[in-house]
Amino acid sequence: MKYIDSHYTHTTEVNRSKFIVHLVPILEYEGLQKKLKQEHPKANHMVYALRYLNEFDQVVENSSDDGEPKGCAGVPALNVLRGEELINCAALIVRYFGGIKLGTGGMARAYALAVKNVIQTAALETYVKEIVYNFETTYAEVDRTLYLLKQLEIFSFERLFDVNRVKWEVKASQKKIETLSKKYS
Repeated sequence: MKYIDSHYTHTTEVNRSKFIVHLVPILEYEGLQKKLKQEHPKANHMVYALRYLNEFDQVVENSSDDGEPKGCAGVPALNVLRGEELINCAALIVRYFGGIKLGTGGMARAYALAVKNVIQTAALETYVKEIVYNFETTYAEVDRTLYLLKQLEIFSFERLFDVNRVKWEVKASQKKIETLSKKYS
């Protein structure tokens, strides 16, 4: 599975119809649809497709055709996200009608092409599930622990300085946690 960590935009033109695609991390999706509707008041349609992992590590998917014939806009966009194995992202497509009817097949191909084009411009990252690991050290071991975390490329951690000990909460991949836990078990 893959994900993106920033906002990407690309415009595709098919038979004079413009498809402006915004590919965003799922955290940026909330409110973006409303903002795009304000920015593009004359747009004919605002289609979206999204995929994200829920707290049970299940892929949740949703799409909307926003007035286009059923299954001709949101579903093709969603199928592209599925095919690229993208998660934790949303594709919002602003369509301006160009005066030439595309038909249902042509419309489905146009929406899919528009999403493919924006994905080609995006930097895709490989998704690795992260887990939380808690351990304790003495104050004397803090510098050595920070060095080890840097060597393992673990940058997501918190420390709580207690009276005699330092409590650590680290978030990283299973493989990195296993390496770390060998040192602090």
